[in-house]
Amino acid sequence: MVGNITHQQIASFFLVGIPGLENVHCWIGISVCLLFVLTLLGNSIIIATIKLEPSLHQPMYFFLCMLAMNDMCLSSSAALKMLGIFWFDAHWINFDACLTQMYFIHTLCIMESAILVAMAFDRFVAICIPLHYASILTTSMVIKLGLVGLMRCVLMVLPCPILIKRLPYYTKYVISHTYCEHMAVVKLASANTLINRAYGISVALSVITMDLGLIATSYVKILQSVFRLSSQNARSKALGTCAAHVCTILVSYIPALFSFLSHRIGKKVPPSVHIIFASMYLLVPSAVNPVVYGVKTKQIRDRVIDLFFTHKKFSEK
Repeated sequence: MVGNITHQQIASFFLVGIPGLENVHCWIGISVCLLFVLTLLGNSIIIATIKLEPSLHQPMYFFLCMLAMNDMCLSSSAALKMLGIFWFDAHWINFDACLTQMYFIHTLCIMESAILVAMAFDRFVAICIPLHYASILTTSMVIKLGLVGLMRCVLMVLPCPILIKRLPYYTKYVISHTYCEHMAVVKLASANTLINRAYGISVALSVITMDLGLIATSYVKILQSVFRLSSQNARSKALGTCAAHVCTILVSYIPALFSFLSHRIGKKVPPSVHIIFASMYLLVPSAVNPVVYGVKTKQIRDRVIDLFFTHKKFSEK
């Protein structure tokens, strides 16, 4: 009779939020909300500015539009549920909804990395082979690069929810996180998860090594070309066009790298720290990127100021 015991598959997960900081969830929610609003506002301004200004209809700014749209989608995928947890105690999430959130978050993260690689390639062509820039980075090439990046992330992440759907979930349903992160969901399964763990780690490592390798290669070539220039002014101008992209790379990869290493090396790091950095990785770059490009890119900065001043003049009239 004991052998005939049946288990019922759980229908929902319970997202804790940030363990140990439940008393300040309301205040953390304010920070999340501010970052979310800044993400939507800043990226919307970037997209509108590029659309309205014909002189910005160039490959570099098309990639920036892709990054802005990706950032808004990524932030929306994570922030809305976080606000539900922090402000309304909406901790429960349906099994399929959890897998959907997980899929979109990880897909958009990989897409973000692909866009950064495309932007590095854009800077490489512009600085190293400027005479061929217009013939290489045509509008069709920009679209193709975007589609290749999209197909890569869609296909790489797709096996994750499929493999999870095959796992039995009987007893564990509490996810100590602010969103449905892949490994956090896998750990709750009532079966061997070696394949899931191996695939998840292989995807993360392949994306990091491939994309960072391509970005590093581009910038090595860029620096070689820049140092060949005889004029100091020309060197500064060439490097200045890369400043915003380098800042975006640092903002995007440093929290991700810290989160990845702390999970595997920092055994004494409190779980709340892991979760805070994982959440920052999703929210902070998306909010900071439009600020970085608005400050560092003269064409965008001047156009935004011009739009506001024009609006102010019309208001005074």
